[in-house]
Parts: sequence; C-alpha cells; structure tokens
Amino acid sequence: MDRLTDHLIILSFDCLSTLDLPILKELPHFQTILANGALVEQVESIYPSVTYPCHATIVTGNYPKHHGVINNTLLQPGMASPDWNWYRKCIRGTTLYDEVKKANMTTAALLWPVTAGADIDFNMPEIFANRPWKNQIVVSLMNGSPLFQWEMNKRYGHIRKGLKQPELDDFVLESAVDTIKHKMPNLLMVHFTDLDTQRHDHGFSSQDAITALHRHNSRLGRILKALEEAGIHEQSTVIALGDHSALDEQKAISINVLLHKQHLLTTNTNGKLIDWKAYCKSCDGSAYIYLKDPGDEQTLQIVHKLLDLMLDEPDFGIEKFITGVEAAALGADPACAFMIEARRGFYFLEDYTGEVIKTITKEETRANKKYTLACHGYSPEKENYGTILMAAGKGIQQVTLPSIRLIDEGPTFARLLGVSLGTTDGKVIEELLTSKGEVT
Repeated sequence: MDRLTDHLIILSFDCLSTLDLPILKELPHFQTILANGALVEQVESIYPSVTYPCHATIVTGNYPKHHGVINNTLLQPGMASPDWNWYRKCIRGTTLYDEVKKANMTTAALLWPVTAGADIDFNMPEIFANRPWKNQIVVSLMNGSPLFQWEMNKRYGHIRKGLKQPELDDFVLESAVDTIKHKMPNLLMVHFTDLDTQRHDHGFSSQDAITALHRHNSRLGRILKALEEAGIHEQSTVIALGDHSALDEQKAISINVLLHKQHLLTTNTNGKLIDWKAYCKSCDGSAYIYLKDPGDEQTLQIVHKLLDLMLDEPDFGIEKFITGVEAAALGADPACAFMIEARRGFYFLEDYTGEVIKTITKEETRANKKYTLACHGYSPEKENYGTILMAAGKGIQQVTLPSIRLIDEGPTFARLLGVSLGTTDGKVIEELLTSKGEVT
C-alpha cells in the first residue's frame, strides 16, 4: 500500500469541542489549517467519552469493548487513587504506532495516553507517580525512552511545574518542536491537556478556557514553523483533533453511598472499604455499575430497583440507565451490570460515605481535585457534545465534512502512512484523502 505522506503529525487538543469552531476560525494558525485543508465539523466520540478510551480508539479504530481500555482508571474499589490505563499492554490488538514501526518508519509520542512501555522510538508516555513511594522521574524513564526523555528534560524541564498547566503543555510543545527538528519522525503523536484542565477547573465557556484555546493556537503555529525549519513541511500532514467535548456541571452523584446503605459495600471501623457486592465506577458524566459476582441475581435486582427509584426523581440526576448488554452494543464495557448516564449539570463520584448529591462550589474545586465545574464521559448522543478534526498537508483534500466518528480516525491515519490496522470498527474516510498524496 502506497503511503500518502512522509510525516504525520497528530496533535490532540484534549477537550476540543465543535462549539469551539467559531473561536478557532478567528485564530491565525487554525485559519492556516482550515484554509489549506479539511475540516470535520462534528466527530462523534465514544462511550464513555473519557480521555484514555478515546485515545486508544484513535490509534486502533475500535470501540472500548474491543480495544479493552474501557475507562481512564482501573476498577479498584475503595482505593483513593486508582491506577490508570497507562500501559500499552492495556490495549488489545494492534495500534497505529505498532504498524508504522513494523513498516520500518520512525515513531514518536509525547504524553500520548496508554503508551507506557510501548515500542515507540521516542516515547515520553503520560504516566504519573500515584503512590507516595514512587518517584515521577523514575516512573517516566522506566516506561518510555530513557535517553530521549532525559534529553528533553535536560533542555526544557525548567519550563514545567509538575503537572500544572499551562506549563506542562509548554514543556510538551518545546519537546515536540525539538523532536520534529532533530528526529523528523514519520509519526508524531502529541497530547495537549491545557484546555481540558481549564474546563475542569473553571467551566466550559470560562475565560480560562478561551485563553487556553489562544495558547493552543500559538502552539500549533510553533509546530507548523518547526516543520518548515526542518525542511519537511511539503512532505508532512498535520492533524489537529479533539477526543471529546465537556459539559458544565454543578452537582456530584455518589451512588456508592446508597449501595453502602443497602449493605452492598462493607467498611471497617475506620470507614475503609473492605468488601463489596456492587460498586459504582465513575466515568465522570456516566458510570458503570459492576457486580463482584456477575451471577448474583439478588444484588442485581436490588441495584435495578434502586436505579428505578433514582430515575423517577429528577433531583437524583440520573437521565437513564442501560444493561451491560446494551452498554456493549454502544461499544462500552460488556462486563458491567449497568451503565448510567447523568443529566446535564450532574456527574458521578465514587464516594461511599457522605452526601448522595453534593452541590459543587468554585472553592471546593480549588481545594479538592475530585470536584470539577465541567467534565466529560457523557454519551456521545448528548446534544452539542461533539468534537472536531482539522487536517492539512500532503495527502489531504480541501473539503468540509459534516461528520465522522472517532473510530474512523485511526484507519484514516493508517492509510495516510500506507499501513493498515486490519479489521476495525471504523473505516477509512476516503473523502479526506487525495489519491496519490498530493499537497492540495
């Protein structure tokens, strides 16, 4: 299979929404992409629409039930800071970067989710030390490309302030520019989280979020300039995409508090969870409910009745719930007993003590990271909840498409580099591509 481009640069602007288009169309570097390439006005995300499943979908072309990354974090009931799906081994099947590597092309990834331990030539994975005895530098070096990461940290580490934004994205940007100029990879995947952070902390349409969009415009400009300075601009394709949108919320739902009252969660005298029969696992705007014993019909019926009661009372914030079979049909985890969707203005926590419904204030979001003012994870069927894709450069048509699905991106990106992801849930969007890799 002939490749349509020599260098594919995928820039994931986490939490970029179709509602951002009016702003992006006024920003000069996004204008450059739009004037010379393609726009997809509405990209349908996946369920649950959270970052790690979304990024696994982007590189596999599959729904979570097939690639295996069904949530950001693992099911670890009672653990204050659950482990994330950081590792490449969490993904079932092949990925875009695997196939590109097999084709003897060079790969690079900067803070791309679910790449820890991946066979990527220049890899700085998104992984953090979530235990007191772990060291962030050691964790990162052990799970990526040690020399590459050491170089980037030596040159640009002074920019970063831990995980704080916008400094983290500024560090990632300098590392991306350096990688383009000195490594010139055939595939570069970069994950920027500035916008996502601002929306979580300040709200979807906050001035902080708008300012982050302007910073992303500057970052995009630096990437485009780096391609020119490296002399590979004419042989390159730049993709700017989002993984999901977000919705403002003011109230948090803790269904585990009710499960605790029903004696389906057991705690010790110190209030620590020691056993469970049913557990509500948050995906922010949606949630899974799991049974420890999937064949426990009595617990299943208790949970079902509880959800029916909550559904009848709008103040509980439940828009709908579906069975595990129905969740699987939407691409989510078939192992869940139920999947729950929050109403607008609500999201889910995993607390099993305290209030069932808690109103969130700005002060609480500053004091505790579990409280946010906007989040994602909701059903992609929610109105005005889509994300977008822009593309320009070699192999890209000048075209505007009304919609595609997130699952279509991976197969399309693979086609640009002349590789295949095999049988996938998504398909190649031929309308985006030129036939012979011309620059239009």
